[in-house]
Amino acid sequence: MIPHLLWKCAILAFTLIAILSAQAQDLEPRAYANTPVGMNFILARYEYSEGGVATDPTVPLENAELQAHKFLLAYACSMDVWGLSGKFNMIVPYACASGSAELSGQLRERDICGLADPRLRLAVNIFGAPALTLNEFKNYQQDLIVGVSLQVTPPLGQYDAEKLLNIGTNRWSFEPEIGISKRVGALTLELAASVSYFTDNDDFLGSQTLEQDPIYAVQGHIIYGFKSGIWGALNGTFYTGGRTTIDGVKGDTLQENSRVGATFTLPVNRHHSIKLYASTGVSTRTGSDFDAIGFAWQYRWGGGL
Repeated sequence: MIPHLLWKCAILAFTLIAILSAQAQDLEPRAYANTPVGMNFILARYEYSEGGVATDPTVPLENAELQAHKFLLAYACSMDVWGLSGKFNMIVPYACASGSAELSGQLRERDICGLADPRLRLAVNIFGAPALTLNEFKNYQQDLIVGVSLQVTPPLGQYDAEKLLNIGTNRWSFEPEIGISKRVGALTLELAASVSYFTDNDDFLGSQTLEQDPIYAVQGHIIYGFKSGIWGALNGTFYTGGRTTIDGVKGDTLQENSRVGATFTLPVNRHHSIKLYASTGVSTRTGSDFDAIGFAWQYRWGGGL
């Protein structure tokens, strides 16, 4: 039986799809941090990126020169999953992209705005982070946390089968992940490994079929927390795989890319906080060589706060 709180979270999250429906190789620290049960979060984010980035960066492009403005609204809630702490996230993005890229030596240009594919994510900490009320959480001290998650991306974003550059992806993706988080004094060390699986896009550039191999990724974070509640993180990721096949013809599109970034979060008060972040490519074999900078505002409530 699914916990009652999960259904409450899911209902509110799916309501957001009706209000607003940017996917990237995210560098997201504290994904498995323990949080008091019953807390809710609303986050609004803006990001600017340029270079070889697309609104679907898992699809490698040739000689891409793109600029993208991404606006994101997200909802999350913490829950008790049979005594374990868990989180449910819903992300609904809107993006504007412009620029050019090549496919089979032909230059393609486009300027487009629209809703991107939403993302649904359920995470459960299976070790080291029990489900706690806010009063119980005051005495909690993190040591080692092990968590697992599953992110699902349905193809609900704007898509034109005649265009190479699109906001939506016109296919499902599934990303299981396992992560560990270890507290060492003021430092928290995190490591997560994931695999992204993709269904076929049967309407790629007309009626062609685009297939893509899984993408394997690992990311790490070094987080320093201050007593005031301010924290900063250095982030890094490496991902490989994702070779594409179009109508049975396999392309030379294997990805072996790495990125680094930094995150800084400043609490304004017990309900509001601001996050600043930036990332850049370090090495790129195919596609997704881009720079990004952004900021986010977060509001939290519930759980006895």
